[in-house]
Amino acid sequence: MEVDPARTLSRPDPPSRKGRRFGARADRWTLWVVGVAVLLALPVLTVFVTALQPAGAVWRHLVDTVLADYLANSLLLMLGVGIGTLLVGVPAAWLTGVCEFPGRRLFEWALLLPMAIPAYIIAYTYTGLLDFAGPLQTALRETFGWTRHDYWFPEVRSLPGAVAMLTLVLYPYVYLLARAAFLEQSAAVLEVSRSLGAGPWRRFLDVALPLARPSLIAGVSLVQMEALADYGTVQYFGVGTFTTGIFRVWFGMNDATAAAQLATLLLLFVFALLVMERLSRRQARFHHTSARQHRPPRVPLPGKRGGLAVLACLIPLLMGFVIPASVLVVWATRTAPRVVDERFLHLTANSLLLAVGAAGLVLLLALLLGYGQRLRPRPLVRLAVRGAGLGYAVPGTVIAIGVMLPFAAIDRSVDGWARAGFGVSTGLLLSGTLIALLFAYCARFLPVALHSVEAGLTRIRPSMDDAARALGATPRAVLWRVHAPMLRGSLLTALLLVFVDVLKELPATLILRPFNFNTLAVRTYELASDERLADSASFALAIVLAGVGPVILLSRAIGRGRTGQ
Repeated sequence: MEVDPARTLSRPDPPSRKGRRFGARADRWTLWVVGVAVLLALPVLTVFVTALQPAGAVWRHLVDTVLADYLANSLLLMLGVGIGTLLVGVPAAWLTGVCEFPGRRLFEWALLLPMAIPAYIIAYTYTGLLDFAGPLQTALRETFGWTRHDYWFPEVRSLPGAVAMLTLVLYPYVYLLARAAFLEQSAAVLEVSRSLGAGPWRRFLDVALPLARPSLIAGVSLVQMEALADYGTVQYFGVGTFTTGIFRVWFGMNDATAAAQLATLLLLFVFALLVMERLSRRQARFHHTSARQHRPPRVPLPGKRGGLAVLACLIPLLMGFVIPASVLVVWATRTAPRVVDERFLHLTANSLLLAVGAAGLVLLLALLLGYGQRLRPRPLVRLAVRGAGLGYAVPGTVIAIGVMLPFAAIDRSVDGWARAGFGVSTGLLLSGTLIALLFAYCARFLPVALHSVEAGLTRIRPSMDDAARALGATPRAVLWRVHAPMLRGSLLTALLLVFVDVLKELPATLILRPFNFNTLAVRTYELASDERLADSASFALAIVLAGVGPVILLSRAIGRGRTGQ
């Protein structure tokens, strides 16, 4: 009896027991993804719920005295940093992405180096340089014989000073996204504008800049959220913002409800920025209609124009990285013999172990959420993952309060139960431990790893999943045996970026760290708060050196992402 191959191939196989088990496992994946996402969103939900409680005397006092100042200073800081980063980052991105001038290859990656310096560290270095007792003003007085009242010098510890410091370290975010947008623009559009007689400046203003608007808006929104989340710089400069107010209410007035209400106002600012960023590009379309996506030849900038281009790129690099890093090196050289001791090594070990542990945990959670969304792209799963991905937009102070409140409530409940039932006290099981700190890091920095994992997963064809499943592999086996090896680059990038972010994180670490547990960031802040700027240099320099490698890696990844490569 002959068998028809076509009929045999077209006949569907009966559902196997393995297939039914796979469906059950996929449902369990959905439950895991939604459960983890809701858990990571717990800090933000806790803050909102706590803020709904009736306002007390502390909140009314804040409304009558300092709330207006917090509001005005936060708005001015946000707007000033947004404008400043645009003015610095966009021209640098256009010059390095489109033009040709001496030193362009160096500036391509070097302009990202300020990302390695936390804002509070650059604030400390410039305060030491520009303050009344600093070397610059001292040299002016000695050279010209001036006294304090004979000259005017801009005050560093002020709101404009905070805007300048944050601009110097945050402009790379705008530069990064703007340069990527300029590199991805089609040659056809620029060639058409050139054929119509538009020069380089006209092509930049009328063609390239409007096409890059989504990336510019995203970059500015990101730096504005970072400015709203900053604590170390504004606290050191004495600028009253929502973040400093939350700290004062939490520690100084011991009022969790008022602190949560302040945090909710800050969250409303953040969510407003996110909504405006979405609405700004809802109706516009910025895709290319031409199939020609190759890069046009770079615009040469000879002579004086090339010199101006070098100057435009050199100034932010000098002010944002070279000068602060040089000051730190000089200070560290002077103070290292008495600062670098066993305690320094202990703090370094604490910071590195905490950063490695948090980065590894965040990476596992990002893999779970990213792969679970790929496995079950249901609306509920997508919504849960997007909700968990909002953590990076939430300031560290808000995350810390959202972690401390439920963890403290759990500790009190467990302790009360143990006292009533067994006559013993369990103490702090969650709050005031490394568990709370690691949980806060996961909620805060998960989006950093999740973005990298999702980008890597999109480059893996679904047919590879189908082939592995046809060979009998479970979803977990597909993740570890197929996807993980192919995602090695994305996973390493995510691991390094989270590692550096954890090293630099200050407000969440200040609030949630266990007793007698310090990190490099906390020790730097403590010494600078005591006006021991030179003594803090070794600790600050260790943080900066740890961030240089990932920044260079990120720059190389952007370079490889150029259209046509």
